[in-house]
Amino acid sequence: MSALTIFTDTDAATQVWHSTDAAEIAEKLKSKNVRFERWEADRDLGENPDSETVIKAYQHAIDRLVAEKGYQSWDVISMRADNPQKDVLRTKFLSEHTHAEDEVRFFVEGAGLFCLHLDGHIYQILCEKNDLISVPEGTAHWFDMGSAPHFTAIRIFDNQEGWIANFTGDTIADAYPRLP
Repeated sequence: MSALTIFTDTDAATQVWHSTDAAEIAEKLKSKNVRFERWEADRDLGENPDSETVIKAYQHAIDRLVAEKGYQSWDVISMRADNPQKDVLRTKFLSEHTHAEDEVRFFVEGAGLFCLHLDGHIYQILCEKNDLISVPEGTAHWFDMGSAPHFTAIRIFDNQEGWIANFTGDTIADAYPRLP
């Protein structure tokens, strides 16, 4: 179940706000210029769909975003617990960073935890199947895929180069809850 939990950036032990209601989550994040919405596939994806099948099932929603925001490219990423690079990638994504573009992710299956550092608060968004999140450019954040990751996501980019991070050097992510 999708969830949003908010903490101050000085107290990782006390929740300021929490909800599992998608409409409440979207409204709270909208006030911070973060897009959160639910998408549905236009067809059955079957077991272990390949990238082409995933893109085709959501092309209608991707096209809407491209028309609205001018995004230039998209791809599909899958991560599983048996990936030999999972620990290296988890550590990399857990470091607070920013991007010079929006970070747009749509979860086709599985889950991941986006943590945004905004206006003296930490917004932890548990994204699950059918969740789209768009983190605005320049927003300090990190991502936790858990110790046994399992997700497939569509990544949508402003540029052809794909994911380019600017690490802040702040270790704040170490203080906040992570996925098991």
